[in-house]
Amino acid sequence: MPADWIVYVCLFLGLSSALVAGVFQSFSDFVMSGLVRARPAGGIEVMQHINRTVFRSVFLFTFLALAPVSIAAAVYAGFAIEGAAQRFVIAAAIIYIITAFLVTVAGNVPMNNRLDRLDAASAEGAAYWRIYGRTWTRWNHVRMIGSLATAGCYLFAALALA
Repeated sequence: MPADWIVYVCLFLGLSSALVAGVFQSFSDFVMSGLVRARPAGGIEVMQHINRTVFRSVFLFTFLALAPVSIAAAVYAGFAIEGAAQRFVIAAAIIYIITAFLVTVAGNVPMNNRLDRLDAASAEGAAYWRIYGRTWTRWNHVRMIGSLATAGCYLFAALALA
């Protein structure tokens, strides 16, 4: 039983990654589509509120915690696990850090910060909103696919370990 804990860790990380992917998927699928169809001032204002509210969410905690926990799991796997499970755990960490965490930090967050500084009713806001909706959503697709691939890697690692 002592060696079984890593199976549960992989299952937990897989489920957590899938939940993060689900949030990203909902934005890619219908949230952003609905917001960009609204009048720019309305879409901007709602997105500004969403971006401010996320700081007090379980989602943000889960999203952020997955980065260091994934790195720790990969380091552990590098030393203590062999075979396919090791490769899946290491791949999960690499995929998540690049496609979810770094894309968010380098892509989506700077766009959110710029949007937050704009007056929702301004011409500048309306012009940026067209660019924001398209570009932010494209980066969000990357985050969603990366988080889903991360979940798959962790779940395959758990199966390989079980």
